[in-house]
Amino acid sequence: MSRFKKIVIYTVLLIITGVALFALRGVERNMDKCVDEQRLRFSGNIRDASPLVAFTSVALGSFRGLLADMLWLRSESLKAKKSYFEMIQLARWITDLQPNYSGGTAYLAWNLAYNISVTCSDHSDRWRWVNEGVTLIRDKALLYNPNDPMLYKELSWIFLHKLGNVLDDAHNLYKNRLAMEFVQITGSGSPDWEALAAAPANKDAFTAIYTPEHKLWQQSAKFGYKNYDELFLAFKNNSPAKLPEAIGSVITPDEYKFIDNYFRAELLRERLKLDPKWVLHLDRKYGKMDWRVPESQAIYWATQGVERSPGKHDLHCARIITQALQAAFRNGKLLMLDDTKWEYVQTVPNLALADAAYEAFLTTEQEYDKNNPYSSFRSARINYLKDAIPLIYINGNRTKAGEFFQKLIKEDGMQKQRTVEEFVMVEYAEDVRDADVKKATAIISGLIYSGILHMIYGDNEAALSYERLARYIHRKYTSENRDVKRNTLAPYTMMKSSVVDKCKRELPPAMVALLNARIAAEQAEALEEKNNMPVVPSAKESR
Repeated sequence: MSRFKKIVIYTVLLIITGVALFALRGVERNMDKCVDEQRLRFSGNIRDASPLVAFTSVALGSFRGLLADMLWLRSESLKAKKSYFEMIQLARWITDLQPNYSGGTAYLAWNLAYNISVTCSDHSDRWRWVNEGVTLIRDKALLYNPNDPMLYKELSWIFLHKLGNVLDDAHNLYKNRLAMEFVQITGSGSPDWEALAAAPANKDAFTAIYTPEHKLWQQSAKFGYKNYDELFLAFKNNSPAKLPEAIGSVITPDEYKFIDNYFRAELLRERLKLDPKWVLHLDRKYGKMDWRVPESQAIYWATQGVERSPGKHDLHCARIITQALQAAFRNGKLLMLDDTKWEYVQTVPNLALADAAYEAFLTTEQEYDKNNPYSSFRSARINYLKDAIPLIYINGNRTKAGEFFQKLIKEDGMQKQRTVEEFVMVEYAEDVRDADVKKATAIISGLIYSGILHMIYGDNEAALSYERLARYIHRKYTSENRDVKRNTLAPYTMMKSSVVDKCKRELPPAMVALLNARIAAEQAEALEEKNNMPVVPSAKESR
């Protein structure tokens, strides 16, 4: 080969190499941009791992995935042998070793909450496994992947479906435990969210106000609380959590309230990972929610998934928000807990969420399924209206029921030959036949509530009609579901007592006074009737 040919070949090869390197650099830039936008970069640092896993991870380096595979195989073998308790630690280690493997963590959490929990006959044991599934995602995986919408979707689904639904025989215990944990932290079912949101955001912000030289620590040291950690520990050890009463004697009432609000907000962030600022935001956006129920927390985590996803756009989390809002509207207000036997939880519709649930279906359809005449969101919106109208109607807001009925006519012209009253009666007949315990409770509570309102205004005939219908539905539903433990209703007298208490708390004072007067009159009439009842002589006396 001549010298000239060699020079030409080498020159061409160099040009091709340069072009290839330039093109490769462009691909690399695009990949880096994609990694940054999707937040896929992992530093390699593993936080909160056990010493053994931390050491093994450093020692193995890139072979960390091989160790995780070995733990996966061990986990599956333990599952087959029903050796479940070691699986919890293995699940945590796998999450630590492969912190960006969200799919694996989601599967492990689902396995704990669903597959393993139902193998336990004791309901408390079931709760332990379900709670482990929740904490694996909420307290572990989200530390590593705070911007992964899939984890938020899985977490919110566990709250909505496993804890909020009635498919598990232990669902009443789950709801009671979740509500009791919330009350243990906040001190009540309806905390002052504005005060909690306004409290310092973390320990650093709090200690910037109450420095080590502050008189608070000098005063609290007299009672054995020398610093922040000791005082916070004393706060957490109370049941429900609260500042030691002795502290109130050495600081002003305003200071006591300020510190108490901060500690409650901090404990809420620590145990349930709920940010009071976001809770307040969601209450203002959708309507005041009862945060003791799992549906509210499902809304919280699904919203976080949308907010943290690229472009704040995630169909799965958006879909869960609509479903959770609908469920919270149906049964999103807690009336009664059973903290001894864990057998009953009584909830009623949260009418404050009626418009928000409808708007969520509408806006989600416009964002994700616009101009689709067969949109699943449109079908869900129509079904929501059909479900919501009777509940709103029997809970006393006939104006809102009529407004929703007009929306239903606009969406589904088949209904325009009926009045709202006729529509409600037809829906009752179908709903009671197919209702689960949550829906049956909502219907019965709504009938009791409507009866009480009619009783207050002196319409005794209508009140009696509502009372009879409520008792009939309760008796019929209890009889037909006698063998289905998860569909056990609370006793009728207990349900009625809870609704009466709700009326006394929420109705205007003038109406509460009328209610008390009506109840007193009924009790007096019953006592007089009992006293005037003729005594029937026994057979022995008649002889």
